[in-house]
Amino acid sequence: MKNKTKVYVGMDVHKDSVMIAVLPEGAAEPTLVKRLSHDPRGIRRLLDRLAREHEVRACYEASGAGYVLERKIRSWGHECEIVAPSLIPRRPGERRKHDRKDAEELARLYRAGELVTVRVPTEREERVRDLVRCREVFQREALRSRHYILKFLARRGLVYREGQNWTGKHFTWLRAIQRDAVLETEDRVAFGEYLAMLEYKLDRRDELDRRIEALALEPSYQEAIGRLCCLKGISTHAAMVLLTEIGDFRRFENPGKLMAYVGLVPSEHSSGGTRRQGSITKAGNSRVRHVLVQAAWSYRFPPRRGAVLKRRQEGQPPDAVAHSWKAQHRLHKVFKRLAFRKNNQIAAVAAARELAGFVWALMQESPAGTEPERRAA
Repeated sequence: MKNKTKVYVGMDVHKDSVMIAVLPEGAAEPTLVKRLSHDPRGIRRLLDRLAREHEVRACYEASGAGYVLERKIRSWGHECEIVAPSLIPRRPGERRKHDRKDAEELARLYRAGELVTVRVPTEREERVRDLVRCREVFQREALRSRHYILKFLARRGLVYREGQNWTGKHFTWLRAIQRDAVLETEDRVAFGEYLAMLEYKLDRRDELDRRIEALALEPSYQEAIGRLCCLKGISTHAAMVLLTEIGDFRRFENPGKLMAYVGLVPSEHSSGGTRRQGSITKAGNSRVRHVLVQAAWSYRFPPRRGAVLKRRQEGQPPDAVAHSWKAQHRLHKVFKRLAFRKNNQIAAVAAARELAGFVWALMQESPAGTEPERRAA
C-alpha cells in the first residue's frame, strides 16, 4: 500500500444515482467521471478496480443518504469520509451547479485538504440517536395539537380562565366539554378527534421517555449521563440529546469549538480596524443548541440545590458536583448582568454559550466517546 499512489474519489450521492469523479494524485483533471446507479455492487467494482494500482480515498457530502454507503466502502477496505456540505469552499462568483461539477470539486478539494469531515456515529449510536429524535418529534406534534384545540375552542367562545392551560384541571375541563355535549354534534366530533390525537401523541411521547430512561441506565451511557445531569437544567432527556448528538466531546480541542459547533458564537463581519459582530450564527446542531438554551433559562434564579438537583447528584463524582456549583454561580452572574443591560432572551443565549463550555469541561473526564479523534464540523 505504501508504494501505491493515492487516488481521490469525489461522489455526489443521490437516492437513485451516484456521480463519481476520480482524481489521481498529481493529475490536473479527473481521469474518470461517471454516473452509476446507486447499487453497491457497481460502486464496489469500480473502487476495487482502482485499488489494484492506487490507494483509494473517497468522500461524499453529508445528506439524507446517511452513512450506509460510507460504512459499506470501509467494509470493502477503502478509505471513505463524509464532509460537511455547509463548510465546502464556494467561489462567490460561481453560478453553475450540477452533479458532474459537484463530484469533480469534491475530489479536487479533498485532495487539497480543504474539506472538513464529520464524525460518523456507530450503527448503535445512530439507532439511539434516532430514538431520541423521535421523542422530540412527538413533543413538537403534541404542541401543534394543543394549538389546534385551543384555537378551535376559542372560535366557539370557550376559553379556560381558571388557571394555567394543560394542567390536570385543564384536561378535566376539556374532557367535560366532550362528555357534557357543550358543543353541537359536528363540533363535538371535530373536538373529540383533536383531543384524541393529542392524547395519543402524549401517550407515545411518555412511552419513548420510558425507553430513553432505560437506555440512560445502560453501562455505555450511565456514567456520562450522570455527570451531565449534575448540571442545573440538564435532565436525563436533555443529557441524552447532548450525548447522542455530539458523541465524543474530546474531538473538540477547546470549549470555543464546541460553542461554534452548536452555533452559539456571534457572527462577525470585520475589516481593517472595524469590528462588527452580529447575532449568533445558528450553525451546526440545532437540537443541541435548543437543549442548551432551554437549560440556560434555569440560571436566571440564584444558585441553590433543590430537591431534584440533589437527587440527580447523589452518588456522582465530587468533581462533577463542584463543577455544577461553579457553573451555577458563573451563569447566574452572566444572566443577570446581560438581562439588566439588554433583555432576557439575549441573556439566555449568552448563558447557553457559557453552559456549553461547562459541559465540555465536565465531559473531558468522562469515559464516553473513546474512539479515535476525527475533525469535527
